[in-house]
Amino acid sequence: MASTTTTAAAAAAARFTCLAPATRPAAGSAGRIPAQHWGAHRSRAAAVSVPVVAAPRPSRRWAPGVVYATAATEKSIYDFTVKDIDGKDVSLSKFKGRALLIVNVASQCGLTTANYTELSHLYEKYKTQGFEILAFPCNQFGAQEPGSNPQIKQFACTRFKAEFPIFDKVDVNGPNTAPIYKFLKSSAGGFLGDLVKWNFEKFLVDKNGKVIERYPPTTSPFQIEKDIQKLLAA
Repeated sequence: MASTTTTAAAAAAARFTCLAPATRPAAGSAGRIPAQHWGAHRSRAAAVSVPVVAAPRPSRRWAPGVVYATAATEKSIYDFTVKDIDGKDVSLSKFKGRALLIVNVASQCGLTTANYTELSHLYEKYKTQGFEILAFPCNQFGAQEPGSNPQIKQFACTRFKAEFPIFDKVDVNGPNTAPIYKFLKSSAGGFLGDLVKWNFEKFLVDKNGKVIERYPPTTSPFQIEKDIQKLLAA
C-alpha cells in the first residue's frame, strides 16, 4: 500500500511540475486550443476528458501614441555591467533603490540642447531624492555623435554642466546592440516596436530595476517630470 501511495504522489508531482510557469506554452503556441476549435472541444466535453489548458488571450489593442511596458523578462537592470565614459566597468547594481531615466544621447542633434538642458535641470532637482540619469552616447542616428569618449565627456560637462553619469558609446540597434539596450527594448513594447527610433529616446526604470515606461525622442525630459515624481514617492 505504501508503495502504491508513493507512486501516485510522484505522478501527481510530475503533473504539477509540467504545469510550472517556466514551462507553460507561450501565447499562440501549439499548446493552446486554437480559437476555431473551441466549439468542437465544447461539444465533446461531456464524452471526452481533455487536458485543461489556458485559452488564448485576446489580441491586445494598443492605443495610438501610447508606449506600454511589458514584463518580457525576469531580469532587472541590476544584472548588467557597462563601461563608463572613461572605460571603467560599472555594475548597474550600484543604482539599486533609485529611480532611473536612461537616455541615448548625441552631441550634434537638433534635440541636443533642449534635452541636455532639461536633463541637467531634472538631475539637479531630484538627485538627492533617489533619482539618476544614465546617458549612453550613440552614433547610429545621422552620425550625430561622432566624437571620441573624451570629446563627448568634455562637451556634456563643459557646455551643459552635466553631472549625471555618462557611459561608453554604444549601439542601440542592430547586430552589435549593447546588452543593456537589448534588455530595455525587450522590456518595453508599444508603437515604437523593438527599435530605438532616434537620439534621446528614454526609458524610465523603477526602484526595483524594472522598466515601467518608454518615451519617444520628441518627449522632452520636462514632460516626464510627473512620472519621475510618482516613482520617487513610491
